[in-house]
Amino acid sequence: MAAVDSFHLLYREIARSCNCYVETLALVGALYTASKAVIVARNSYQLLRLHFIPRLARTRNLVGTYGEWAVIYGGSSESLTIAYAEELARHGVNIILISPDSRGLTSTAKDLSELYGVEAILVEADFCRGQSVCKPIQDALKDRDVGFVVNSLDSSSLDLSQGFTNLSEGSLWEALNRSVTAASLVTRLALPGMVERRRGAVVNISSWACSQPAPNKAALAASTAYLDHFSRALHHEFGPRGIFVQSLLPCHVGPQGPEEGRWAMVSSWLVPPAQVYARHAVSTLGLSHRTTGYWPHSLQLGLVKWMPAWMWMFGSRILGSTP
Repeated sequence: MAAVDSFHLLYREIARSCNCYVETLALVGALYTASKAVIVARNSYQLLRLHFIPRLARTRNLVGTYGEWAVIYGGSSESLTIAYAEELARHGVNIILISPDSRGLTSTAKDLSELYGVEAILVEADFCRGQSVCKPIQDALKDRDVGFVVNSLDSSSLDLSQGFTNLSEGSLWEALNRSVTAASLVTRLALPGMVERRRGAVVNISSWACSQPAPNKAALAASTAYLDHFSRALHHEFGPRGIFVQSLLPCHVGPQGPEEGRWAMVSSWLVPPAQVYARHAVSTLGLSHRTTGYWPHSLQLGLVKWMPAWMWMFGSRILGSTP
């Protein structure tokens, strides 16, 4: 019985001596929980402020805020480019469409003019041909109140699920010139006038692929990262001069028009039609310099950021090998 009494006495003494450490650990745990709660509350507020509250407000005067004309570069096969141009035209913005092959956009320009009563100009510029393509763009911009520059990554030519050394030199040259080089030069040609007027917006649409490196998609991941960092650098350089620069990082976006079939419910939420995404993305202008432009995509990107690198690589290889 004496031994048992001695054990309880020893236990009480140890507990008394460790009481301060237990209280310290409890305080640390409480602070950690409180900080996580604050982060969740802040992120929830930002999600509401960016993606929901602006859509409840009345239609914004984009022409008065930024300018009368928008210069939009993107491949003729890029439905997102066309949808973004259509959304700006819906707000009364005149459109200058730049594409390596303007024949595919002739009907698009005509439709924009007829539906929304705006001017729509086509400029053919293949940036694989060198610096000479800048002249027709300069002529189109001359004496116009350009308030928007929108560059869309030509992901169709870069999203090739094969090893980097298996890409031909010609296809790689063409893809990079029509994506990275084109976005840089179009922005460079339009920025001086915007800076002089001290208003305007530059929107670079890339992809969430820049959030993590992707095997067998090195060119795509690097190009999206370039446009993302290019936008963020321009924001710090020209933001004080009245230019709003935004980096859009969408996830998967469907073609124009509603999806049909058994995946319609999934497509309308996680993979929205291009018009739906464009409408959400335009509503974030002036509010966020770096966003997915669509709230379900923000949830997906947040999940990717918390995902371990090995899990991302494993998933990329599985999806990349799926026919």
